[in-house]
This record gives sequence, structure tokens and C-alpha cells, in this order.
Amino acid sequence: MKRIIISINPEHVENILTGRKKYEFRKIAAKQDISSIIIYETTPVKKIVAEAEILDVIMLPPEQLWEETKQSAGITKEFFDDYFKGRQIAYAYKLGKITVYNKPKRLVDFGVKTAPQSFVYV
Repeated sequence: MKRIIISINPEHVENILTGRKKYEFRKIAAKQDISSIIIYETTPVKKIVAEAEILDVIMLPPEQLWEETKQSAGITKEFFDDYFKGRQIAYAYKLGKITVYNKPKRLVDFGVKTAPQSFVYV
């Protein structure tokens, strides 16, 4: 199966790595089956720091998605609502095992030149 690289802000990366955030929310999901998300931590780090196994991809209207994920969302309801404002469908990747890289990697190590706006397959 394929993997994707996703750009994630440092505060959310920290919440993923500590286990407070067990879902990665997205406005669109990968069309291909993916086995894991490669986590690119945005400014100021600008490195690939970890990889998260994907257990499931949930696709629901935003309110239903919040109800299903809120216990381990790692974000506030306000942030969630702002992010999905005007959307009929919202997506969440349910994260499994997290592998933190001993040494952060560069995007070019994965054949990628610039930080993905949404995601990029690798």
C-alpha cells in the first residue's frame, strides 16, 4: 500500500506524538488506499519527524465525525468547526502505531521538493 506525506503544525504533531490526538482531520482524503501518514512538521521545524499507521479512514458529516472522534481529537470543537466550516463531508484518519524518526528527515529524502499543501503520495 501507499503512504502519504502530510504537513502538520508543530502543536498538532506534539499532540499526535504524545497520544492526545489519535485522529488527523482532513477536508479531502487520499483516493488510493494508504497504509500510513508520513508527518512533515511545518515551520519552524520543516522536517519529516514521524510516521503514523492508518487504522481507518472515517468519512462523515462534520457533526457526526466530531461525535465519533471528540474523545481523542486532540483539538477543540471550535477549531474543528472552523476547519470544516461549510463542508458537507469531513474526513479523519484514525492513527495507530506512531514511529518517531531518531533523526528527522528532509522532504527530498522522499523525492519531494516542497511541503505538500494537502498531501502527496510516496
